Amino acid sequence: MTRTASVPRTEGNFRERTMAKVAFLGLGVMGYPMARHLQAKGHEVTVYNRTHAKAERWVSENGGRTARTPREAAQGQEIVFACVGNDDDLRQVTLGPDGAFHGMGAGSIFVDHTTASAEVARELYAAAREKGFGCIDAPVSGGQAGAENGVLTVMCGGDADVYAKAEPAIMSFARASRLMGPAGAGQLTKMINQICIAGIVQGLSEGIHFGKKAGLDIEAVLDVISKGAAGSWQMENRGKTMNQGKFDFGFAVDWMRKDLSIVLGEARKNGASLPVTALVDQFYADVQKMGGNRWDTSSLIARLEK
Repeated sequence: MTRTASVPRTEGNFRERTMAKVAFLGLGVMGYPMARHLQAKGHEVTVYNRTHAKAERWVSENGGRTARTPREAAQGQEIVFACVGNDDDLRQVTLGPDGAFHGMGAGSIFVDHTTASAEVARELYAAAREKGFGCIDAPVSGGQAGAENGVLTVMCGGDADVYAKAEPAIMSFARASRLMGPAGAGQLTKMINQICIAGIVQGLSEGIHFGKKAGLDIEAVLDVISKGAAGSWQMENRGKTMNQGKFDFGFAVDWMRKDLSIVLGEARKNGASLPVTALVDQFYADVQKMGGNRWDTSSLIARLEK
């Protein structure tokens, strides 16, 4: 059974029904604005960040309070959100000696927005159930801009009743959220998202590169073909900047390679054939060798023009 965020809400009844005590673990480029949206919607927010000064800065800008450990942040909260780097970071902030799972009470909910493996999602789900609280894996799409503007897309895995309780708070920073299936289904859906992006960006890179070699006006080309079957979010939002060699628009190559490593690892387990994804992953490795670790993912075109 799946449930979509389709029930109309007015601002007034949204606030009345969804105000909660929440914690947010991880104030990176995604977590910082996501936590801000929770606070702005009227939730009572406690933040934790590995670098405590950043948590203090967040509180000085937004209100709420800080905690010195994930365990302290989680104590007494109805929902604990997390958005950290990878599987190991996630295990540390949840299951480590000062992890959030040691502070969460029965009936509370853990919502993880980290892009991580389906394996760790299922591991945390089992650990949460054993302790008497819910767990939702909820990776996001939309990048830093989506987080800043509160318009992320959230793909979730877990139990339907737990998701239904968490969804209103998730919608504080999302324009769409959906339960995709049992634990791990959110992470698997995010893997498909990254597979599709990898192929689209490489195709767009090759198209722009080809157009330059052919002596065409690339902006005019993009304007025309974006109205047809070739159009995509990447073309609309990154095509012109790719043509200009600008790659400072958010999601970094290092993070994409992390994500694609998860994708390819899962494919080895389930037998999926991903030849284009594997090839584009190696193209991103080339970009890293060019010094583009922190360039955004549209920088695939740079390796064609070096």
